Amino acid sequence: MNKTPELLAPAGSLDMLHTAFNFGADAIYAGQPRYSLRVRNNDFGKNDVLKEGIDTAHALGKKFYLVSNVMPHGSKTRTYINDMSPVVELKPDALIMSDPGLIMMAREAWPDMPIHLSVQANTVNGAAAKFWHKVGVTRVILSRELSFDEIEAIRQDCPEMELEVFVHGALCMAYSGRCLLSGYMSHRDANQGACTNACRWDYKVKPAEEDASGDVYLIEEAGRPNELMPIEEDEHGTYIMNSKDLRAIEHIERLTKMGVHSFKIEGRTKSPYYVARTCQSYRAAIDDAAAGKPFNPALLGQLEGLANRGYTDGFYQRHHDSEYQHYLRGHSLSGRSMYVGEVLEYDQASGRAKVDVKNRFAVGDKLEILEPEGNHDITLDAMWNLKNEAIDVAPGSGHFVWIKLQPKGKHIYIARYVNE
Repeated sequence: MNKTPELLAPAGSLDMLHTAFNFGADAIYAGQPRYSLRVRNNDFGKNDVLKEGIDTAHALGKKFYLVSNVMPHGSKTRTYINDMSPVVELKPDALIMSDPGLIMMAREAWPDMPIHLSVQANTVNGAAAKFWHKVGVTRVILSRELSFDEIEAIRQDCPEMELEVFVHGALCMAYSGRCLLSGYMSHRDANQGACTNACRWDYKVKPAEEDASGDVYLIEEAGRPNELMPIEEDEHGTYIMNSKDLRAIEHIERLTKMGVHSFKIEGRTKSPYYVARTCQSYRAAIDDAAAGKPFNPALLGQLEGLANRGYTDGFYQRHHDSEYQHYLRGHSLSGRSMYVGEVLEYDQASGRAKVDVKNRFAVGDKLEILEPEGNHDITLDAMWNLKNEAIDVAPGSGHFVWIKLQPKGKHIYIARYVNE
């Protein structure tokens, strides 16, 4: 039996927090806009909501980590302690931080508050892990750019430090998010939490004249027609284009055996359905790994039900053979589905559930019902609009329908199989 690692989920709202815990998360992380690298307003920017979230987590025996990982300019260092003191009094289980100055200030002001080192600090070796342990950090979130061998070496070099790794979500084309592209393109600093994800915009590549340094191309961003920018490609590739999303569920068993303490899912700005699907899948993979069971490849297909830019396992393995690629593709396609609705309420008299439609589905479709107690499939044989009129199609977002369904609790989501 292996020690069971923590499943750590993102939460940008109380709804996401409840969903994450219902679908198997052991802990969530959330941030406040001023000191987090997600400046968009969210529920937890208000201390009363933050208190409710922390109290809810603790009542369930779960943990709540507060993200405070901004790369602060001087003005933010001068307001940090006063702004954060009321927040620390709410007793989050740890602060996730990256700046050495803020970490020093936090250790002096709140010596009993655990500090987790953010991925933004770019920890890539055991010596760095030892350094951070000596200054009072209890957990290091390792850089995404590390291989299995490098993670295992850090585990051996610094066995006293808790290690956390990302296993799912968006990847950044810069080094663990330290990017200037957003600031250059739209004057919004990614290192202050204002990233516009400029690496994911629509670019067109146009040929230009070659020079002695290699191939040169011109790129044109869709929002800036006729503004051509030179870009070079060397033997390592081109660094301004979109990245695939990270999916490392097939490596949970190996990382568990290494002694990784926590598996982290990225996505504080994503939907509750995203949290439900990822938590449910990774919970199953973690429990199997802890029990010594082999990986269940059907979990790959479950994650295809999420909107994604294509999946990669990042830097964990440098090279994959053709058999490995075929294995992943075959199992991914077999369970592919699309998020189509969320159950809002249940009418016991009629045996119908009211559904907030997210994407099109129709009578005759095979649907997957996601519930914390376990998923099941149905074939939809009838549907009604809010006027109680029988209809054949739920057109898409903005519509509400009733279907025959007896949900077992809250946070129930519906997906439509696309390969049936």
